[in-house]
Amino acid sequence: MNRDPTLDPDLLHTYVDGWRRHDVEAVRGTLAGDCEVVETNGLVYRGSDRVGEWMRNWLAAGGHIADWRITDSGAAGDLLVAEWQRICRWQGEEIAVQGATVCRPLGGRISYLREYGGRAAP
Repeated sequence: MNRDPTLDPDLLHTYVDGWRRHDVEAVRGTLAGDCEVVETNGLVYRGSDRVGEWMRNWLAAGGHIADWRITDSGAAGDLLVAEWQRICRWQGEEIAVQGATVCRPLGGRISYLREYGGRAAP
């Protein structure tokens, strides 16, 4: 059962769209100030300021989201979930990843987000 009346089922789509557009402030706008974001590689970023710093540094070092499509999404109680396919470039290599995200919004912002993923088969 959803106990958060501000639960926006499009919140994950907005987060992904910000990454796809390389828009740091749009991504930060989806996050609670004290959020926790766990990347597919297990790295943890705490706080929207830290997430913004990580994103700016990644983009400045040549990181590029070529495509990120949510293929299915929904809500389960207080959680938003999505399956996705992402293609990014990092250090000259194009990387295709299939994954899923689980997030817990609170007050209309993402308070916890965890991504699970692995390289897509060629």
